[in-house]
Amino acid sequence: MNLFYTDNIQDNVATLSEEEARHCTQVLRKRIGDSIHFVDGRGGFYTGDINEIQRKHCAINITKAIQAYQKPMSHIHIAIAPTKNINRLEWFLEKATEIGISEVTPLLCRYSERKRIRTDRLQKIMLIAMKQSLKAYLPKLNDLTTFNDFILTHNSTKSRTFIAHCQEGQKPHLKNITSAGENSIILIGPEGDFSPKEVALALQHNYEATSLGNTRLRTETAGIAACHILNLANF
Repeated sequence: MNLFYTDNIQDNVATLSEEEARHCTQVLRKRIGDSIHFVDGRGGFYTGDINEIQRKHCAINITKAIQAYQKPMSHIHIAIAPTKNINRLEWFLEKATEIGISEVTPLLCRYSERKRIRTDRLQKIMLIAMKQSLKAYLPKLNDLTTFNDFILTHNSTKSRTFIAHCQEGQKPHLKNITSAGENSIILIGPEGDFSPKEVALALQHNYEATSLGNTRLRTETAGIAACHILNLANF
């Protein structure tokens, strides 16, 4: 199944953007009257017939709509330090979108090696991954945020909050302290780990220290492990 994306929906007509329309009509050679499937990134899964093809857009008459399509049981928010090699962060975003994630915040930490990102490119990668995995929800990608600002604005009143760090001490494995249907926020640090002050600040704000296993993981691998574990809690 080829899946398209648009959030431009009025009444019973959807309009594909120039890029999506080009892929639909020039690459896949869809024509007026052909039926296609598309999503709006907010849980809507649609079937419709092409009724207009223009150079910069394509109009679709909606014939079937499913709302809250495969709605996630919980909100999974991962705040992760961007990797020095941006390809590794892009890989994380692609795979996390496929597995199932609700929100991502790039996190600027004390030992972060990358201090700038292009959110437009990263959003496009997540959009492609959403369509490829036949999902109807597009994860929210936030702007790069400092560790301190994130901690002060994301508390444990609406979500269970975790910090995965490599410092000494007994830490329960994430799989043993998560529950089905529970909203979660987990912090994943840079290659140099979180600083002791960052860990202390998180713990002061009721973040729970957790482990992802005995193996030392790269940042993007730790992010995928956390995403997978939190998703498995809902199966």
